[in-house]
Amino acid sequence: MKLLSITELETLAKQSKEVCVSIFLPTCHAGSDTQQNPIRFRNLIREAEERLIEHGWRAEDAKNLLESVRELDKYEFWQQQSHGLAIFRSQDFLRYYSLPVDFPELVNVSNHFYLKPLLPLFQSDGHFYILALSHNLIRLLEGTHHHIQEIDLTDVLPTLAEVLWFDEPERQTTSHTGTPGAAGGRRAAPSGVTVFHGHGAGDEDEKENLSIYFHRVNEALQELLKAEHAPLVLAGVEYLLPIYREANTYPYLMDVGITGNPELLSPEELHAQAWKIVEPLFLQAQQEAINQYRQLLGTGKASSQIKETIPAAYQGRVDKLIVALNQQQWGTFDSGSQRVEVHFNAQPDDEELLDFAATQTILNGGIVYAVESADMPDDTPLAAVFRW
Repeated sequence: MKLLSITELETLAKQSKEVCVSIFLPTCHAGSDTQQNPIRFRNLIREAEERLIEHGWRAEDAKNLLESVRELDKYEFWQQQSHGLAIFRSQDFLRYYSLPVDFPELVNVSNHFYLKPLLPLFQSDGHFYILALSHNLIRLLEGTHHHIQEIDLTDVLPTLAEVLWFDEPERQTTSHTGTPGAAGGRRAAPSGVTVFHGHGAGDEDEKENLSIYFHRVNEALQELLKAEHAPLVLAGVEYLLPIYREANTYPYLMDVGITGNPELLSPEELHAQAWKIVEPLFLQAQQEAINQYRQLLGTGKASSQIKETIPAAYQGRVDKLIVALNQQQWGTFDSGSQRVEVHFNAQPDDEELLDFAATQTILNGGIVYAVESADMPDDTPLAAVFRW
């Protein structure tokens, strides 16, 4: 499953065309309810066609634009879903992501892609990773408060055998080999390489082998998670965790891990244990951002005014942004004049300004907290803390 990275978000945010179609839908990934997925999907495509016609497109052109989206509707596609599906289509661009987020059913047509529903994957109050370590299997899982999904590492991580073969061929023996592979895109230690499981003479060799391998795993994860701020929780038997910690350079690795054999735990069981570790961090960070906003309000270093916050986000001045996930504010922003116009109802060429502020904040290295309206610090749809 493709990881929606900050680089991918930047690619989506930079798309500016005559029309950019964004489609979000919740998806069921087990049981009889999965039959609702293609029904919702087809209904939303019809809605997107209607929106395009409202924007002045001919019906045939609207249908042709969305044909590549419609072609996704196959049995195999629906077998690979998580909790939410996001699709982005313009004249020369198509991306889609299956993600651990319960999206609302939503269609947006404007000159930019609508990205606010993706914020739970980039904000610092509910997005984390689990790295499950064992001799035979490496798993990376991506989680939010309520959901977890496994990331396909097939083309990301080398196997233990591959690392040791290229590093020190003389290490290879056949005294005890790893498993030949693993399903689901996980990385297993295949045959042809020593993987010691015991005590005595092989212990130091095993530790050295694992250290070499974990350094390579760390390098791969650094590339995969670059620009991320999400905490990473380690899971593994007790003696593996310090070996990986010595190799780690990811700055957001949690001090506390999950001890035990992760091969015996389902993704849901790993999620439950990891959430207990990361939840206090998220609650503390969000409350500190709210407290900081309240302390700085009135000093010029914080604001809840859209016309002040939008240019600041574009300029990279927003350090922290708290935004109402379930509200929309339509209008326009002229980057040349830095002028913001706010409209009560969406007008042609409008964009959703809360979405714009959040996306620009993330792209400029700020932190976004997307919360329900009731959890906003003021009776406004956004609250910002400025860098200067």
